[in-house]
Amino acid sequence: MAHFLDPRSDLVFKRIFGEHPEILRDFLNGVLPFADESQHIAMLEYLPSEQVPDIPVIKNSIVDVRCKDALGRQFIVEMQMQWTSSFLQRVLFNASKAYVRQLEKSESYDLLCPVWGLSLLDATYDPDPDAYYHDYRIVETDNPQRVLEGLRLIFVELPKYRETNPQEARKLRWAWLKFLREAGDAGSQGHLSVADFSAQVGINEPLRQALTIAEECGFTREQLAIYDGFWDAVRIERSLLSGKFAEGLAEGKAAGLAEGKAAGKAETLRETSAAMQAAGIDPETIARITGVPMARIARL
Repeated sequence: MAHFLDPRSDLVFKRIFGEHPEILRDFLNGVLPFADESQHIAMLEYLPSEQVPDIPVIKNSIVDVRCKDALGRQFIVEMQMQWTSSFLQRVLFNASKAYVRQLEKSESYDLLCPVWGLSLLDATYDPDPDAYYHDYRIVETDNPQRVLEGLRLIFVELPKYRETNPQEARKLRWAWLKFLREAGDAGSQGHLSVADFSAQVGINEPLRQALTIAEECGFTREQLAIYDGFWDAVRIERSLLSGKFAEGLAEGKAAGLAEGKAAGKAETLRETSAAMQAAGIDPETIARITGVPMARIARL
């Protein structure tokens, strides 16, 4: 029986959207808030990914794909498994850098093309339980209809997406978001069977191709090990954010001492490294995820 790997993982996400431009084009046309079909992407080409500043602790759970269409518009697509307050600044920095770097010295500003940043979040940050789609633009405060074009940032909170009967105009968005959020669970208890899920989501050829690519049988044993390692890293990072790491920072803040923060963080990382080592994770992986030196891991 077919089984889908979770398309939110780096391995699957990049294979689907980073190697098949026709699938990425259909996905962006379905998910981005284009006013009408005249704004749709007709064709695109991939751009190299760039190194951007890491958010402390979270280093493994951000996956990005970059591309440019025939009009010169750039699109930065990120799958983010975590959320911290640093993400908004990170995404704005990333998109702004792409916008600025379009011009060489002495070139005219009218050559600049818009940059769109699409962040797909496997987390929530807005307290409104019904607000899952956030569209940020630069507008005049007293007249929001006046828009300063250049940067546009879209955040989609996947855990909040609950639309079950989409209108025809939004059906493609519904299908793509359902694919991202639920494909990895299809066939498990309490979820649609693989066949029923495929029938609901595979409403056009690019989506059917994405479903085929996500099938577990299309990956080697080594690739599946990398896939499992990604989710191990995500689980560890979530623990660091929500568990003892957060407690250590809170204790340090309550004490009002920088030493308290550092001690809480160091102790948490030491305990996390010891737990990972006890679980059989190799020292190199532990050092990469936690930042704890190899020599210190050897003494645990």
